[in-house]
Amino acid sequence: MKLNLKIEETLNNLLTQEDTDNDKKITVEDKGPKKFVLKSADGKDVIVEGTYYLSNLLQELVLAKEEGQEIAEIDYENIFEKPVDRIGRMIKDYFWDGLTRRIDAEGIVKALVDTKAETENYFLYVPYDDETAFEYYNEVVKDIKEITITVVKLPEKITPEYVRSINNKPGVLSLDLVKNEKGEIEGGPFVVPGGRFNEMYGWDSYFEALGLLLDGKVDLAKSMAENLVYEIEHYGQILNANRTYYLTRSQPPFLTSYALAVYDQLNYDNKKNWLTKLLNASIKEYNIVWMGDYKLTETKLSRYFGTGIGLPPETEITHFDSMLKPYAEKAGLTVRQYHTKYLIREIVDPEIEEFIKHDRSIRESGHDTSYRLDNISANLNTVDLNSLLYKYETDIAEIIKDKFDDYFVSYDGDVQNSEKWIEKAQVRKSIMNNLMWNEEKGFFFDYNFVKKEQTEFESATAFYPLWAKLATPEQADLLVQKALPQLEFNGGVAGTSNESVGIINEDRPQKQWDYPNGWAPHQIIIWEGLKNYGYDKIAERLAYKWLYMILKNAVDYNGTIPEKYNVVSCTHKVFAEYGNVGTEFDYISREGFGWMNASFKVGFSILDSELIDKLNDLVPPEKLF
Repeated sequence: MKLNLKIEETLNNLLTQEDTDNDKKITVEDKGPKKFVLKSADGKDVIVEGTYYLSNLLQELVLAKEEGQEIAEIDYENIFEKPVDRIGRMIKDYFWDGLTRRIDAEGIVKALVDTKAETENYFLYVPYDDETAFEYYNEVVKDIKEITITVVKLPEKITPEYVRSINNKPGVLSLDLVKNEKGEIEGGPFVVPGGRFNEMYGWDSYFEALGLLLDGKVDLAKSMAENLVYEIEHYGQILNANRTYYLTRSQPPFLTSYALAVYDQLNYDNKKNWLTKLLNASIKEYNIVWMGDYKLTETKLSRYFGTGIGLPPETEITHFDSMLKPYAEKAGLTVRQYHTKYLIREIVDPEIEEFIKHDRSIRESGHDTSYRLDNISANLNTVDLNSLLYKYETDIAEIIKDKFDDYFVSYDGDVQNSEKWIEKAQVRKSIMNNLMWNEEKGFFFDYNFVKKEQTEFESATAFYPLWAKLATPEQADLLVQKALPQLEFNGGVAGTSNESVGIINEDRPQKQWDYPNGWAPHQIIIWEGLKNYGYDKIAERLAYKWLYMILKNAVDYNGTIPEKYNVVSCTHKVFAEYGNVGTEFDYISREGFGWMNASFKVGFSILDSELIDKLNDLVPPEKLF
């Protein structure tokens, strides 16, 4: 059935009646009658009743208005669409497009915007050895009228001192340029997380790609992988993200998993050449970054370690207040004065410098921030990082053996075979089992190589060994029996246990990666890890809980799909640290949040049809499991 509606009139009437808090959304918090009458094309009354359906109507009217229509011809089915179908469709047809960027003539302005840095002048930084990009962008910016853009060539050697010197001129780092079918230069497209994160992030990209591949967007996932390779070749590592203030730190390594996921869906003759490029980049990253001087420790395991100088400039201004407060009081300054002086290095304190070392390590881990890592991160061989590197080793062995007949000459001229990489993996596995596995508690714990002891901090990262397939069946069973109950709640898996986090108060504020919050990458890794060991039903239960929470919040809050959730109370109203990206929008969510969108797609893919029907009916998990 089609509904022919006068857009402006219907919108005004709908919002006047139903948006009682004037936030340009229709949510459960509005006090309207939650009942609106429309006329169908044949003159019959159509009653739209309930928060979810009214918000769907609002969204459909806005989409039609943006297409330049005055009279909207809206499908009845779109207003009364089932929640699973609607959220899935919005992600596929709208959210991915809303999150896609290019750094080229067409997309450069949108890509340069950065709400994390206050500036009126914008800078685009280009690698020292990419002359083609430098010439191209200098031509492009001549025609840009909306903003002022300066193209800067980076020095041949990028040092922490140089990165600090341009903190007052932050900018975007260029990515891969390609030629389209017409021979014109374009920026390789990539997906950003959304909101204040308007750049391509390292580990986010892997999870986003899983969602893109499930939605058939193979070319976009492939392009993002090529941008990551570009970063290794020109910036020396896969960056935290392609902004200047991230130049001295990387992110959790997922490139081999990324390469295999995309390769399996490529459908062209020379795809082996593409895999060669990805394999070489993975080996180079493994050798130079993760087995390099800063990150390889005496245990022969690796750590996260960022090499920057000073407090990270991209954080919100109040982020370090609780840490700086006693130092400011001692110096007779306000926290704001002290923070300003510390940023410009007018004040330097050894204790704060030690904190900064660990803080930058936390940011490289992607888990910024958590009491698991607070003021200790650089001293840890973490379960997550070393599980990821174990998977690099086994993935590289598999690729060389299966795709290259067990003979591969890498970027440095070294002859590679699967045996060499399997041996590396076995050594790492043995050390991890010796240092990190706790049989009594049924947990893999991070290892403090300075104190030579396990931290015994209970974290969702304990399940990474299942995802990487390094755990034994007996270890997997103990993790399910002992670790999972400490982390599983109504909305899925929390980042840490409540007990490990300890007391939260004014002097010890909530960290966003800790209990009671849950994050998309942890859910995906745990689902897939459990399935690796035959715990399919448990994976389905956890996925159902997570998707139910996403859907219930989307149904109640005008389609909201934010960055993170409180999995204990099953709400998106999370106010730790930076707040919650993806909750601020007018009328309709344009993006969701990158890896949250992907988690919806991945979770949906592992549920059977019966559970999907239950989700559409919003049957609470406690009634099923």
